Amino acid sequence: MNRRDFARAGLLLPLAGGAFGQAPAWPQRPVKFILSQPAGSGPDILARYVGDQLAKAWNQPVVIDNKPGGQNVIGAQAAARSPADGYTFYYATTAAMVTNAYTFKTLPYDPVKDFAPVRLVGRSPFVIAAGASFPVKDLADAIDRAKAQPGTIAIATEGPKTFSGMLADSVAGMAGAKFNHVPYNKAPDALQDVIGGRVQLVCLPDAAVTAYLKSGQLRALAISTAQRHSEHPNLPTLAETFPGFEYTGWNGVFAPAGTPPEVIARVNRDLEAVLKQPEVAQRLLTLGSLAEPRMSVAEFDGFMRSERERWAKVVKTIGIQAE
Repeated sequence: MNRRDFARAGLLLPLAGGAFGQAPAWPQRPVKFILSQPAGSGPDILARYVGDQLAKAWNQPVVIDNKPGGQNVIGAQAAARSPADGYTFYYATTAAMVTNAYTFKTLPYDPVKDFAPVRLVGRSPFVIAAGASFPVKDLADAIDRAKAQPGTIAIATEGPKTFSGMLADSVAGMAGAKFNHVPYNKAPDALQDVIGGRVQLVCLPDAAVTAYLKSGQLRALAISTAQRHSEHPNLPTLAETFPGFEYTGWNGVFAPAGTPPEVIARVNRDLEAVLKQPEVAQRLLTLGSLAEPRMSVAEFDGFMRSERERWAKVVKTIGIQAE
């Protein structure tokens, strides 16, 4: 008799942890996603939406645990120290898992050793836009003005070591121009100053500026994707001015190191099923994220290696010093 025959005959007793020695179906209880950003932020809205879709597939709640502060350090540290039992994950952005390693001299977590990659969820492009009162025709015109009067064209960003700040510096460096950085702690404050004409340009995530572009309060000059964005088909990419250039942030799911690989594989597959749904991809698009419907665990691991190499070069090129 084989194993199935013994089971049918009632001669094989269930073992602790599941029928016939198998582990119980996962998940058996709520799953937690730790997030480094506050409730109501762009990544939080994305994480909650994706979590809701997974909860339907798992028949278990997905709890979003916001731990903001310290430029993602507080949340990342909490996730790194979480039990690797398959019930806690880190919904992370590029800053926490890549660029912090180059902008901080020391970190209380190791982005490589403390985490196992699970899956990329989406990429988030950035837009460079001008206030309606700033009479530039396009990005080339803005660059020419910045070259002609170095330091007089101000650009609002979230700070020199943030993604928007590093993008502004990258563009200025490639163009041989110089913008006057005006850092803001909150995107709405930056946008109001650009709309009010106190600052000429702004560089922020697509999701932060889209409503203002549609209302005509801002005029988009370029987007940082490699190809034109379906939501902004008439908006030139930065790659059209600087061939080969692409600059996007991303969000993805990681697990504490040591999490069972079969759970990681399951979450990867379930995320793929969710992201393949047209309505999910469209919803992410309206939230400023381009869904990544296909990426295995191994491919995400390779993506992370390439991202660390790419951002190391960006940080070196624009001369950011770790602090």
